[in-house]
Amino acid sequence: MSEPIYITCSHCMAKNRLPADKVNQDAKCGKCKKSILVDDPIALTDQNFQRFIQNNDLPVIVDFWATWCGPCQMMAPVYAQVSSNMKSQARFAKVDTEQAQQVAASFNIRSIPTLIVYKAGKEVARQAGAMDKSSLTNWIKSQL
Repeated sequence: MSEPIYITCSHCMAKNRLPADKVNQDAKCGKCKKSILVDDPIALTDQNFQRFIQNNDLPVIVDFWATWCGPCQMMAPVYAQVSSNMKSQARFAKVDTEQAQQVAASFNIRSIPTLIVYKAGKEVARQAGAMDKSSLTNWIKSQL
């Protein structure tokens, strides 16, 4: 059996321990019994942001966006598609900067869309601007 990793449930935010070699399987949350890993990015708020990025052993990629932002809207389906394809390699989340202003301010978000990669709760990479699927996938893989 491989070393366990900790992954936060996409639904109830409970911290779950999984064997690292079982991440690709459809693991269920010990608390809410729903799938821990989901295809779509998780919407984070001021209230659950820190808990989510700190309680995942997988890297967390966060898309900071806003509803009024044209490039954000263009990149949203691409981000969702990459999230679905890479859900066992990293966690994917979105932060609406209009709704989660404290989080956006604390990370000094000045332009959107901005993507930030977190490992062990710490920012390790940042990229501003919309990307196509190939560019986004390659950038994420280079950060993992």
